[in-house]
Amino acid sequence: MIQRMLSSALFAGFAAGLLAALLQFAFDEKLILLAEQYETGALVHFAAAEPAGHDHAATPDPATPAPEAAAQPAGHDHQPAAGEGGASPLKRHGLTVLFAVLTYAGYALILVAAYALAGQWGYRVSLRDGLLWGLAGFAAFQMAPAMGLEPELPGTPAADLDARQIWWMGTAIATAAGLGLLAFGRSLLARAAGVLLLALPHVIGAPELDGFAGVTPPELASRFAARSLGIGLCVWVFMGAVLARFWTGKAEA
Repeated sequence: MIQRMLSSALFAGFAAGLLAALLQFAFDEKLILLAEQYETGALVHFAAAEPAGHDHAATPDPATPAPEAAAQPAGHDHQPAAGEGGASPLKRHGLTVLFAVLTYAGYALILVAAYALAGQWGYRVSLRDGLLWGLAGFAAFQMAPAMGLEPELPGTPAADLDARQIWWMGTAIATAAGLGLLAFGRSLLARAAGVLLLALPHVIGAPELDGFAGVTPPELASRFAARSLGIGLCVWVFMGAVLARFWTGKAEA
């Protein structure tokens, strides 16, 4: 059983991690590199904005970055040049793939453990069920935590790390348990407890800063958060389906 669970999780997690990395390269990579430029000061938010009454014929202040610094043309390479302290693209992309594979392999282990537990209760996870379980995993580990702690770009200030980690973990556990009670609870009390668990982390509230002082433009931050959640949704549904297919096939073998 343990070997079957590990092989299923590693296969599905590896496939999901590769998909996550490819989607990040396609949709998030340019946003991350651009945000790093703002974080280091190479670009400055509102640097190109002109105050009311600005004289367009006036000689520009040499201390003010040129408008081109705040809005690079399409296709501009935001990768740090070699020798400027940035990691090589190959190393950076390799670490991205490795991190994604390890992350989703861990998620797959949790999901396959849930499949095995359901099997002990006589519940067989089909391909359609795998899609639904993937949606539930996305809701528990990404969507619900993002309602308090949105995906963050470089240059975005955040509350205390320990407090955020505790809230994130509590939210994921409470959401997973709440969804489980709603899906499998046989009594009104169990379902009411499920609703309570879903709401509890958000009633408590995520750790917050006293003010806002980020250097990254909010337009970039909102686009990154939306794309990250979209990527997470696609990858979780894919992983749930692959894992269900692989798990069911192993059971029938």
